[in-house]
Amino acid sequence: MYLYGRKWDGRGYDDKGREIYILKNGCGKIKEFYINGWIKFERDYIYGGINGSGKDYYEDGKIKYEGEYLYGKRNGKGKEYFDDKLIFEGEYLNGEKNGKGKEFYENGKIKYEGEYLYGKRNGKGKEYFDDKLIFEGEYLNGERNGKGKIYYINGILEFEGEYSDGNKIKGKEYFNNTLIFEGEYLNEKRNGKGKEYFRNGNLRFEGEYLDGNKIKGKEYFDDKLIFEGEYLNGDKWNGKRKEYYNGKLRFEGEYSNGKRNGKGKEYNDGKLIFEGEYLDGERVNDKK
Repeated sequence: MYLYGRKWDGRGYDDKGREIYILKNGCGKIKEFYINGWIKFERDYIYGGINGSGKDYYEDGKIKYEGEYLYGKRNGKGKEYFDDKLIFEGEYLNGEKNGKGKEFYENGKIKYEGEYLYGKRNGKGKEYFDDKLIFEGEYLNGERNGKGKIYYINGILEFEGEYSDGNKIKGKEYFNNTLIFEGEYLNEKRNGKGKEYFRNGNLRFEGEYLDGNKIKGKEYFDDKLIFEGEYLNGDKWNGKRKEYYNGKLRFEGEYSNGKRNGKGKEYNDGKLIFEGEYLDGERVNDKK
């Protein structure tokens, strides 16, 4: 029997004679089957619609989802499965993940816990590997966006900073709880301005990066400037440069392939002692 176009009372069968619903006063159970005979879903039917709890199945008969429905869509708490393994449990709204939830690896260990919006990670969350925290921070449209922290597998902080579309854009790197770098990133590589530090906290380098390599900057040792100039593919032995000793200028000029090539000047205790050209590291003329 139907009421206002909806199943209301009685029993129903499909074309193969299988019972697909038992209803009384618009309430009961409803089922559907795949062509191969495996059950597709079984759900509560309340007041003429799919409301309450239910289960969905894959075509091989393994469970796909179990949880709550409202007006035929997943609403409330539920669990998703693949190959009989739990892959998600959490909250839904209008058929999509919304609110708090957890994701799991195939071995059953937690992969992610946090907030969702419109089916994607949105808000605050945490990522895990082998039950150990590896990331915590903010998400937008399923990607890391905003502030976040990465941890080594032993739980020690590796990185903290800002993300956009899943990639680092600015932050700090650590090793054994010691700051080793701070600066800018692009496509997960150091790009833009940055600083490197020795493990004792002293400044080691400050300058500019491109695709993870230094292109221009200054180097320090024991808080004293020892080099400033250009790099090629991260190698400082190419391009224009200045060298210092005990804070005083020692050389300024051009390098190529690790040797002085082109014009340059040498100093001793701050005084000019040579000005001219070099070839393969050797002086070729002398104006002084």
